[in-house]
Amino acid sequence: MTILIGQKAPLFEVPAVMPDGDVTDNFNFESTIKNKYAVLFFYPLDFTFVCPSEILAMSNRTEKLRELGCEVVGVSVDSHWTHHAWRGTEIDQGGIGAVPFVLAADISREVSQAYGVLAVASESYYPQGVSMRATFIIDQVGIVRHQVVNDEPIGRNMDDVVRVVEALQFFEEYGQVCPAGWNKGSDGMVNTPEGVASYLSKNAERL
Repeated sequence: MTILIGQKAPLFEVPAVMPDGDVTDNFNFESTIKNKYAVLFFYPLDFTFVCPSEILAMSNRTEKLRELGCEVVGVSVDSHWTHHAWRGTEIDQGGIGAVPFVLAADISREVSQAYGVLAVASESYYPQGVSMRATFIIDQVGIVRHQVVNDEPIGRNMDDVVRVVEALQFFEEYGQVCPAGWNKGSDGMVNTPEGVASYLSKNAERL
């Protein structure tokens, strides 16, 4: 796996299904996230098991992320037509419904390779591999500030995606770092020995 923290996020142009349901052959990631924060999250496959729960969880938090100036883009190795079919399938039939963010089609697997998250699939009918369950948070100048990868059977906590975006913005605004368990409204920490001592004297028992 590639560690991209502090590096420019790889840019790409691929087919995708847009938030309004339109299908495009040339979704441009660079223009979509220009001067914005972005959440780029990869998942293994459409019409599977853990994946729809994660996508619906992200769907339920997309409005909040947009309020934070953050675009959301999902990626798997499925085609844009498979994305479209899954999006058009009712939730009680195993679909995801009209999710409010882009579903990008990494058919060539070049995007997953660029982000270092292409894994060999257990299913023999995907010998070229599938995307891992990975999340990247990108800042307004296109730098990767957070990345996390879960093993296939372990779903992600999408509340933590929101929390990390808020923590990044808190740091950018106030210059204070965000200690363990930081949530919006919590104290930050001045990153000096005195700042650490002051923070821990008030908060150590709650950590």
